Amino acid sequence: MGENVLRKLPLLLRLFLPRTCKVSTIGVFVCNTLKTMKKRELIQAVATHTDVDNKTAAKLVEGTIDVILANVAKGEIVNISGFAKFAKIKRPARMARNPATGEQIKVKAKTVAKITALKGFKDIALGVAAAPKVNTVRKAAPAPAKKAPAKKAPAKKAPAKKAPAKKAPAKKVVKKAVKKK
Repeated sequence: MGENVLRKLPLLLRLFLPRTCKVSTIGVFVCNTLKTMKKRELIQAVATHTDVDNKTAAKLVEGTIDVILANVAKGEIVNISGFAKFAKIKRPARMARNPATGEQIKVKAKTVAKITALKGFKDIALGVAAAPKVNTVRKAAPAPAKKAPAKKAPAKKAPAKKAPAKKAPAKKVVKKAVKKK
């Protein structure tokens, strides 16, 4: 093939690759086939797994996130054993080097958020331990038991009072006289 066709080959292949795949500058195809779970999907999965309705699951997920954020904002460390540790870290001021010029510069002190994956999460993510079983189908709701209809005493109805209906005045019909020739 000619050089011109080889240069256009990655462009042509991009048309046929899924959007998650990209062609790097050296012609290597990089495809991200992992699915990203959004917050709404997480809420749906929690609702299905715990067999509650979506509103309750949304309140639980939102509440958990709010509690974690509030405690980290106060400076506390939130440790969910087997999952992750959330912390607010204060980094002191320091001297650093500009890699382009080699000049030493001063970096200001700053506060950063740090999330550390703990051993239980790492083991499951790396395949060392088996992932927990997740319910993906809701349990069928048991049929409500038939109850015998309760006998109720007939309710006494008060007689309805109706206002007398007013009649519209009748229209007079006028006949036209027909002229005879």
